[in-house]
Amino acid sequence: MFQGASALNLDGKGRLSVPARHREVLAALCGGQVTFTRHPHGCLMLFPRPEWEKFRERIAGLPMSAQWWKRIFLGNAMDVELDGTGRVLVSPELRAAAGLERQVILIGMGRHFELWDKANYEAKEAQALQGEMPDVFKELSF
Repeated sequence: MFQGASALNLDGKGRLSVPARHREVLAALCGGQVTFTRHPHGCLMLFPRPEWEKFRERIAGLPMSAQWWKRIFLGNAMDVELDGTGRVLVSPELRAAAGLERQVILIGMGRHFELWDKANYEAKEAQALQGEMPDVFKELSF
């Protein structure tokens, strides 16, 4: 299970250095093979390959009424591998789709990660905190 946030920088070639605490898990879980795809909220999702394959099968099985969303998720998927120094290349197309420039936030979301433009994430997080907490969280005790 991936959790926590990491403020990172993309290098000039669009590579992301995966935090060390996640590299070992990714190496053991999928041999460093991961998949990026678009998320409808304006970020990218980064899956270990076995988790991507499960997600891909769920998306591929959706009815024709979901065809455009199937295209968004499956048509934008890119398989990549961590290099010897723990970096992954984020394609120019996916960087543009998510508005990723240099400063990014990698968020552990359980079985996958989200990769956000730092300023965009901070703005959306502030907006969420200003709003009402969803009812599903109101029954949790903190």
